[in-house]
Amino acid sequence: MKTRYIISLLATALVFSSCSDFLETEPSGATITTKQKETVLQRDPAKATAGVNSLYFQFHEYQSAISGNHNDIGYGGLMLLLDGNGYDMVSSTSGYNWFAASVTYSSRNYSSDEVYMIWMWMYKQLKIANGLLESYDKDSPLVSVQSLIGQAYAVRAFDYWVLAQLFQFNYADHQDAPCVPLITDENALEAANDGIGRSTVKEVYEQIFSDIDNAIAFLEKAEAAGDKRIDKRYVNSAVAYALRARFNLTTENWTAAAEDAAKALALAEKEKLAPYSIATLKSGPLFWDSANETSYLWADVIDEKDDVVESAICNFPSHMGSLSYGYGWYSGGRLISKKLFGLISISDARHGWWLDAEGHSDILNADFAKVMDSHFGNEPYTQVKFAPYRDEASTTVNANDLPLIRVEELYLIKAEAEAHTNPATALETLTGFVKTYRDTEYAFDSTDGDEIAEEVYRQRRIEFWGEGISWFDIMRLNKDVDRRGAGFPKTAVFNIPAGSDILLYRIPETEINANKKLSDADNNPAAPSPKAVEDEDA
Repeated sequence: MKTRYIISLLATALVFSSCSDFLETEPSGATITTKQKETVLQRDPAKATAGVNSLYFQFHEYQSAISGNHNDIGYGGLMLLLDGNGYDMVSSTSGYNWFAASVTYSSRNYSSDEVYMIWMWMYKQLKIANGLLESYDKDSPLVSVQSLIGQAYAVRAFDYWVLAQLFQFNYADHQDAPCVPLITDENALEAANDGIGRSTVKEVYEQIFSDIDNAIAFLEKAEAAGDKRIDKRYVNSAVAYALRARFNLTTENWTAAAEDAAKALALAEKEKLAPYSIATLKSGPLFWDSANETSYLWADVIDEKDDVVESAICNFPSHMGSLSYGYGWYSGGRLISKKLFGLISISDARHGWWLDAEGHSDILNADFAKVMDSHFGNEPYTQVKFAPYRDEASTTVNANDLPLIRVEELYLIKAEAEAHTNPATALETLTGFVKTYRDTEYAFDSTDGDEIAEEVYRQRRIEFWGEGISWFDIMRLNKDVDRRGAGFPKTAVFNIPAGSDILLYRIPETEINANKKLSDADNNPAAPSPKAVEDEDA
């Protein structure tokens, strides 16, 4: 395995770019012991923040995998790539769309740039998490160390949860199937020397739950001693409970999922976080500043001086379009499926997140409407959900913070989980959320748990459109990828049955060649690209 970017080699040789300055300050010398690092942190606990920042910087590191690739932008790129795989976000398959390969499924080749970037994005962050866990005393009484360790555990759990759903099918039916190599702080050196094979889905999820349980324990201990996060990039106990709610939903631990979602909601309320109100949704496009977005529980916080921003066009707002300068203006932008848009009531405040069939949205002011007219000709179904930075139409500063978890998700996790255990309670949770925060005229009534769960899925498709969540739902719920009637280019109108090999990513060729414990035979099956089918009217 290529140890320079996947695993942590030595506990005494930390390579975190954003914390190198404090590690070099004291003590001097090439080897820094755990005790010496703790001395530094005891004198200045703020140094722990610098140490953990390297973990979060990976969410938007610029061209960390492939120099020159304008879609190599970190987790924001993964959000766009995964939504492009599905059936609710329509985009072009040529020209300036750097994510066209995900739309056409040509990214499933094990030598593709896309699979290499995914592997690099996730395992580089795992390397840093492992390094932090390897290098600090888990029995330390220092609050700063407890918080740092808790965050490292949480991010490692998140990373493996992402990987598990991209390289294997759903947990419920595939626990014994091969997943991804499981590298931790405990086996990193062995993996570097001898290689490491694929763990099973069950083994990966056992590690995920062990990590998130540890994260909660460390973070709660630190918070009880007075620790508070500086901003929303950092994982606290509310985020950790929300992550565990996601993991429990994925593994169909319904009761635990509902309980964790409720716990996360209670903690979020203490931070004065809440879903966007109907009035706020009707006031204009959203999603540019995590500090001011009351909906954001966890976010990728991006600075104007970060490379992805200074690149001007190599960032999430550029590729997503529509109201700020970037690739979206020249690739045709990103549109909602005509089918899904047809399922959104006009009384729903989210209806304005996209131009309607006449090219109109009630949430656009004059400046925003002018941008849409200039660059899209008011093409129906184009998204206007994502605001330009600082609400400045046509801005070239694309420093928007990206949502990783929003409070709204907790209500919908709770409702879906309850649908499988207590449908009456699920109905209350679902209708209470939608009528309060999205559509006062919302009407849904059923006592059937499966029907309620399917309605929750529809709400999730609308709510989290463009936020990189839909593909995880498609995989865990074993959905077909049916694009007929959605508005896709003719060459990308697919109807792919659930469970088809093409839905899985393949471990990249570079990893197969470098890892002594992996061969071609260990990879996911190669599959031909899907063939376009006859389209239908929405």
